[in-house]
Amino acid sequence: MEAFQFLLQGFALAATPVNLLFALIGAVLGTMVGVLPGLGPAATISLLLPLTYTIGTPLTAVIMLAGIYYGAMYGGSTTSILLNIPGEAASVVTCIDGYQMAKQGRAGAALAIAAIGSFVAGTGGVVGLTFLAYPLANFALKFGPPEYFALTLLGLLLATFLSSGSIVKGLLMVATGLWLGCVGIDPVSGKFRFAYGIMQLQDGLDFVTMAMGLFGVTEIFLNLETKLTAELVTTRVGRIWPTATDWAASKWAVLRGSTIGFFVGLLPGGGALVASLLSYTVEKRIARNPERFGQGAVEGVAGPESANNGAASASFIPLLTLGIPGNPSIAMIFAALLIQGVQPGPFLVAEHPDVFWGVIASMYIGNVMLLVLNLPLVGLWVQLLKVPYSILAPIVVLICAIGVYSIKNDPAEILIMLGFGLIGYILRKLQFDTGPMLLAFILGPMIERSLRQSLILSGGSFAIFAQRPISAMLLGVVAGLIVLQIVLATRRREKKA
Repeated sequence: MEAFQFLLQGFALAATPVNLLFALIGAVLGTMVGVLPGLGPAATISLLLPLTYTIGTPLTAVIMLAGIYYGAMYGGSTTSILLNIPGEAASVVTCIDGYQMAKQGRAGAALAIAAIGSFVAGTGGVVGLTFLAYPLANFALKFGPPEYFALTLLGLLLATFLSSGSIVKGLLMVATGLWLGCVGIDPVSGKFRFAYGIMQLQDGLDFVTMAMGLFGVTEIFLNLETKLTAELVTTRVGRIWPTATDWAASKWAVLRGSTIGFFVGLLPGGGALVASLLSYTVEKRIARNPERFGQGAVEGVAGPESANNGAASASFIPLLTLGIPGNPSIAMIFAALLIQGVQPGPFLVAEHPDVFWGVIASMYIGNVMLLVLNLPLVGLWVQLLKVPYSILAPIVVLICAIGVYSIKNDPAEILIMLGFGLIGYILRKLQFDTGPMLLAFILGPMIERSLRQSLILSGGSFAIFAQRPISAMLLGVVAGLIVLQIVLATRRREKKA
């Protein structure tokens, strides 16, 4: 009952005219980002981070950015179904059956099932957030420095193991992110670290500059060399509402996808892409006629689309309650809260209950907005697909440059951003996932601070991590994951041999 009372207060805050306006802006921008190939929520949120300096309250800023994040999950299905190009990475699985449905003249049914599944999963995820976040935050209040060290270490490891690509490459990205997080002034000794006499680096690297380079500029570089030769299957979607047969075939897929997405979203590094892939695999395994998948099976659209939206909502739980961002997009929202002077974590409920409950309430409202936007306005989103990337790219670069310059009014920040854009481009060409590097950059200072505090408490003894039950259990999970990965790698080598 206590959660209901706090949620009602959150609705009172989220339903103010200003917050409703920014929720609508976030939902529309998110849908556009999902529809337009080549832009993702992480890149778009990074572009808009400088705006959070000027937006009135932390709640308003986060409501808009959260709307962009889960709105992109909704919009990504449109290009996947009509163009066979995922507008957002998590919608890549939707291409498999969604595009085949469109070729069969069932584009409207595919889009409707995707929108309804997204709404059900998104709302279900927010319900889970409502009831889990508060008790989890209260439990996290028992955490001290040893527990936080073990938790952040586990989060970083999971983000590495669950990211796309090689685990070795993921670990290299984590090590790079930890190193970049150490640039600047040592918090204990006050000495400069890794600044190499460069004045601009003495204050450390700015997260916004780094994020806009790695995601915004890098995406521009990658898309400029890519020719999108696919054509729209149809410019007329036709009947939107799914038939009774479509709904009967997809209803259980929606529920399964929502459940899978919610639990995967709780894991650092799990994310919407992992959830959608897992959901598609499950649906294909339990289907009576698995050969239908890839030929236009409606379950192949319903399950993954529900899973990626469920994961998007659930990923706010570790952010708000533990202060652990689970993926690059959530890391951007984490940074937006810090910019506004709000520290995500277990004290967020007590210190900023308006932000905590206002964001949760706004997600209920945002999901309704997205359902209304996605079904009647499909024709408008189809027209957006005709915007040439040669027009879009210069606008994005200009926004990046203005945003970065406005942070410190220093032209050197633009050069740093372009440098990270080039680095990100090279890493992506070499098939490195830059997500773990960004997460390590954020979590690195937290790991260092909690490790030093723990050693100060214990007089320099590492035994404190084994003496505290929660930290010992979390470090046991870390050790188990490492052993499991070694065993799996050994078996793969044996099979190849």
